[in-house]
Amino acid sequence: MKKLGLDYGDRRIGVATSDIFGWTAQALETIERRGNGNEFERIRELVKEYEIGEIVVGLPKNMNGSVGPRGEICIEFAEQLREQFEIPVHLWDERLTTVSAERVLIEGDVSRKKRKGIVDKMAAALILQNFLDANSKR
Repeated sequence: MKKLGLDYGDRRIGVATSDIFGWTAQALETIERRGNGNEFERIRELVKEYEIGEIVVGLPKNMNGSVGPRGEICIEFAEQLREQFEIPVHLWDERLTTVSAERVLIEGDVSRKKRKGIVDKMAAALILQNFLDANSKR
């Protein structure tokens, strides 16, 4: 069963998908948030197109493990996904994933302009890969 990984941000949602075996995560796209709910329409299309059975949403935690205001927003987003899609939605600790994605892109000599469009979907891939690795039955 394929899984969809989401890195939920103020302006964009990074999206990644797993292979059918749940072994690897691939960055897919970035959804621009416009405040009109269009992100749910696009996620619905992706769930159908990729035959998604579960969704993993990154949960930003403070370094001490507590959940702050940004985390509360992501929890609410995950609840909306559960209601709309009626498939399992997991929250996964995403501490430092955006930082890690940014570092990989810098090391790959990706320009600042290109990084802006890539970093969110790479962070989603890291969130999903961490989830897959932690729940691997291999």
